[in-house]
Amino acid sequence: MDIDSGTLSTVTQVLSKERKGDIVVDLEKSQHVADTPTQLQPSNSGDDQDARHGALPFSVARSVLFVLALTGAAFLNTLGVQAAVIILPSIGRALSVPSSRQQWIVSAYSLTFGCFLLLFGRIADVYGKRLVFLAGSTWFTASTLICPFMPNEIAFDVFRGFQGLASAATMSSALGILGATFKPGKYKNYAFAVYGAGAPLGSVFGNIIAGLIGQWASWKWTFWVIAILAALVTTAGWFLIPPAPPKPVENRASVDWIGGATITIALLMLLFALTEGNIVGWSTPWVPALIIISILMVGIFVAWQWYQENMTSRHPLMKVSVFKSLRFSGAMLIMMLFFASFSNYLVFTTFFFQDYQGLSVIDTMLRFIPTGVVGILTAMTTGFLLSRVRGMYLLFWGTLCVATCSLLFAVPIPPHTTYWAWNFIAMILAVSGADTLYPTLTLFTAQSVPPADQALGGALINAVGQIGRAIGLAISTAVQTAVTAKREGVDVKEVGNSLHLSMKNNDAYLAGLRAANYADFAYAVAAFCVVGVAFRGAGRVGAKK
Repeated sequence: MDIDSGTLSTVTQVLSKERKGDIVVDLEKSQHVADTPTQLQPSNSGDDQDARHGALPFSVARSVLFVLALTGAAFLNTLGVQAAVIILPSIGRALSVPSSRQQWIVSAYSLTFGCFLLLFGRIADVYGKRLVFLAGSTWFTASTLICPFMPNEIAFDVFRGFQGLASAATMSSALGILGATFKPGKYKNYAFAVYGAGAPLGSVFGNIIAGLIGQWASWKWTFWVIAILAALVTTAGWFLIPPAPPKPVENRASVDWIGGATITIALLMLLFALTEGNIVGWSTPWVPALIIISILMVGIFVAWQWYQENMTSRHPLMKVSVFKSLRFSGAMLIMMLFFASFSNYLVFTTFFFQDYQGLSVIDTMLRFIPTGVVGILTAMTTGFLLSRVRGMYLLFWGTLCVATCSLLFAVPIPPHTTYWAWNFIAMILAVSGADTLYPTLTLFTAQSVPPADQALGGALINAVGQIGRAIGLAISTAVQTAVTAKREGVDVKEVGNSLHLSMKNNDAYLAGLRAANYADFAYAVAAFCVVGVAFRGAGRVGAKK
């Protein structure tokens, strides 16, 4: 692999260290770690040459369906979040949910998803990626199907949490299955490009599907359509994902339940506090208290992982030594900043179209259609470029696009200027950047960890993205609220009530949205700078070994 052999060596040596005999994989072996037989696909010596050239693991047809089934997990995850955003007012009216608490319809999902990713990633690596994927996908289908039948706010939010929990299982295991199945080469590049496009396209099609259904049918059908799609993914996974060969008893690792519980509780408190902060106010005593406690618990988790790795023979949930690699740490930070920028862009553009311009759900949906078309084309192009263009340039392009799309909504362009003049350009840039950056980072992560830790690697890259999304949304919303309150001449806590019926064509509300987009622009610029520092001189992520 062309991308920074030093980084790959550092990360792989750390992750491949066995306490028995304290054997460390040397540089040459670490560069060929992905050429060894995987959990999911037994290979023989006659296949070694094909493996080194990135041969398909199955027939062409099955390989395509296999990748699409796993991509379905990423697609459905963000589809479930963004579709709920579009139909939020309808759900709120049906369940009598006050506007101040409607964000929990979205946040309950994101909260459980982000908190359980790392734990499920390790469980998948220990007990089987296929098992965890199918169990999570089945549970996602069931909870999505049942959710619309819930008669009140609390029950509905609980089942939204169940959806997020199930999605954490499927997302962490899906990326692990891909990484362990495909050998480095063009097919792996295309597989990760398609998978990487799943999450951004899920956000885009969440707007489209919810918009179409919300216009002509009950909002409940949004969930039922997603449940049908999830059932198809589950069925496809059952038939297409091969069982893993049994592991010898002496080679079976264990789950660090103490570490898993610690980091899960820490993330739960952190994301809960960040979600509630803009509702109850950041000066509410328990909000900063929860944030401080969660940070302390993260510190305890890191110390425990270091102790597990260096002072015992047990396998930690996450080897903290991998973060000694500047490039690996940089990839995590870039993903965090990217999610903060791109996810917020989708949220605040929806607010701009629906709340400020007063457009209907269907009109808002139409404005997102170009992103779906461009996203598919970008995914295919990225798969081609991964083995031909240096990773640094791909990441520069991705962060630049995401920064520019937020900037276009931040600068004082007359808001009623035709859509084609700047909204259209922003939409194309947003999905072009996302569908370039996300596959590049996920492939880099998969190439940086050995097959035994593929699911955990996938969980980690998604977990930092969710944390970035939550922190970014909290900061941007606080900025939006503060600017709007200042323009209105009211207290921050009064903004929600004072603008409840007056957001359309409200200059103060527009100023708040623009301020939030400036914050999103800043996240992407920060990611651009991290690329310049951490990935300077990086080679081609998808180059054959």
